Amino acid sequence: MAYLFLSPWILGATLLTIGPMVASLYLSFTDYDLFSAPTWVGFDNYATLFTGDERFWHAAGVTARYVLISVPLKLGVALAVAMLLNRPRKGVGLYRSAFYAPSLLGASVSVALVWRAMFSTDGTVDRVLAAVGLDVGGWVDRPELALLTLVALAVWQFGAPMVIFLAGLKQVPRELHEAAAIDGAGPVRRFAGVTLPLLTPVILFNLVLETIHAFQAFTGAFVVSSGRGGPSDSTLLYTLYLYQRGFTDFRMGYASAMAWVLLVVVAVLTALVFRSARRWVFYAGEDR
Repeated sequence: MAYLFLSPWILGATLLTIGPMVASLYLSFTDYDLFSAPTWVGFDNYATLFTGDERFWHAAGVTARYVLISVPLKLGVALAVAMLLNRPRKGVGLYRSAFYAPSLLGASVSVALVWRAMFSTDGTVDRVLAAVGLDVGGWVDRPELALLTLVALAVWQFGAPMVIFLAGLKQVPRELHEAAAIDGAGPVRRFAGVTLPLLTPVILFNLVLETIHAFQAFTGAFVVSSGRGGPSDSTLLYTLYLYQRGFTDFRMGYASAMAWVLLVVVAVLTALVFRSARRWVFYAGEDR
């Protein structure tokens, strides 16, 4: 009976997850154009990736910058807003819903289109900045600013980590703050000495999830750059370049190899984060 009730999940995992993963692993060792039968080429795709494809390394560099900028900013904004909403005040439930709403939209095409219009030449952001004397032109048309529009889009959708931070703040004992205040600790000292250490498990959880999500970012870069990764490949995220190789150049074997490289990189980084957690993550009742 147990397998009978588990059968929908087993079928879904086999047909929609495990099966495609095994197929993509096989295709990564082939030359496959989506129309003819795949031809076995061994490790040629991987060798070309690391030794003969400059755009691959450029896309990896753009993605690394995107992750390193967007993830800390998103978590910082989420934590700051969660601390503001953690205080009892009138209408706090409405504010929580309003701040969480952008996360419900997800990485939708409609949101990315609006974002592109806002940051384009003579768009809303351009007009507001020009009104205060900062005439920088359209962000999406400038290589040095285009990536920042994607970072801003990611940070704007801080609702999910905010809710998790808010749940973590609710678990911080009020008695510890009261004891620290009696000892003369101010708000900053109480945050650094009481709140932040007890939030480190939640920070670890959010850090891992948001890092994985950042590496998977695609829709915003695709829509903002019209699928080209421009201007001057400044928004060529790894997933966008993977899409171009697979569905524009019809090199699905090559794209599959890129996908598995991304999987390995994310897995290694996640393992390193968990390994480093021994030094900076603290759990209640733990003796350090």
